[in-house]
Amino acid sequence: MINYENYFTASIDRLKKEGRYRVFNELERKAGSFPLAKSHITGRDVTVWCSNDYLGMGQHPKVTTAMAEAIGRVGAGAGGTRNISGNHHHMVMLEETLAELHHKEAALVMTSGYVTNEASLSTLGSMLPDCIIYSDEFNHASMIHGIKNSKCEKHVFRHNDLEHLESLLQASDPARPKLIAFESVYSMDGDISPIKDICDLADKYNAITYLDEVHAVGMYGDHGAGVAEREGLMDRVTVIQGTLGKAYGVMGGYITGSHALIDMVRSYAPGFIFTTSLPPALTAGANASIRHLMQCDEERERQRYNVKVLNDMLKKAGIPVMPTMSHILPVLVADAVLCKKASDMLLNQFDIYVQPINFPTVPRGTERLRLTPTPCHTHEMMFELTRALVWVFERLGIKPDMSVLKKAA
Repeated sequence: MINYENYFTASIDRLKKEGRYRVFNELERKAGSFPLAKSHITGRDVTVWCSNDYLGMGQHPKVTTAMAEAIGRVGAGAGGTRNISGNHHHMVMLEETLAELHHKEAALVMTSGYVTNEASLSTLGSMLPDCIIYSDEFNHASMIHGIKNSKCEKHVFRHNDLEHLESLLQASDPARPKLIAFESVYSMDGDISPIKDICDLADKYNAITYLDEVHAVGMYGDHGAGVAEREGLMDRVTVIQGTLGKAYGVMGGYITGSHALIDMVRSYAPGFIFTTSLPPALTAGANASIRHLMQCDEERERQRYNVKVLNDMLKKAGIPVMPTMSHILPVLVADAVLCKKASDMLLNQFDIYVQPINFPTVPRGTERLRLTPTPCHTHEMMFELTRALVWVFERLGIKPDMSVLKKAA
């Protein structure tokens, strides 16, 4: 007899031995008190420092009011997939807003950023005859899986390495369709891609571009459309992909592009066709969030200020903050076991919640704590976090060699 449970248990034991076993802290966010939440593990309130609700929009009155009103008018669920019974009016309005936001002809909303990347890239790659996809080595797992599932030829270029990308493009048949897939803000390192230069290469070698802006939408540009808007490049990008679950504070993913491209993905992508639609409440809340951030820069300004203040505090205290170009502050630990211990100590000793980031999310030897200051964090919270990190790093003897980052790259 095969004891299947032994296989399952052994696989989990390996993760625990390597310090990579993921523990989910049961949190209960407090409406109106973000970034505070109740931990059902400790029984106490904690300050959350690792949320992707970058601007606190998940609890903004405009968002919660829109969601409550939608439920009151049309109920909870969408009723099914969009082609059967789920293409409700709130969804149509949301897609119109997203197309307007990114200055594109059309938009298509799906259930998550992951599903959007997987469905869109796999469909684009499979529908373009003999297509070649060029993918940044640090692209998100959803992009990697979408490219893999397209079953087309792929080449991985070194992270943000334009010379390597061009060498791959030069070596390819000029007559074959080409797609360059990359992100704007890379969420684990906080660096930003050279969008203009990549678009220049795409024009030179007759390729289309697919830009993942999930960690940038809501955050950058005069209307929150992302880094491409900030740099005046939205018109040069073929497909802009984003999420509704980070800076917009709700849930869902989307792509924007030409009418023909969006209609093709809508008509052929299984991940879209066979999935129940997002319910009206979520789409109404997302639409309210986007509309607010298109018109108001207050949350972005406070968030940028808090990032600078915390970054300065941590560096002055000797905390090894990795170089960053964005709103993400990665603190290097460089050891999986110590990273988990540091996270546990911050929670148990100081009621500070920061999840450890370990392999495979980041390369081995670059384990880190990923901090995301929001407009809602106070100076007192920043002082407490800095003091706690100094205490924890001293107790655990964490003194990472920053040169490991160059080796990992």
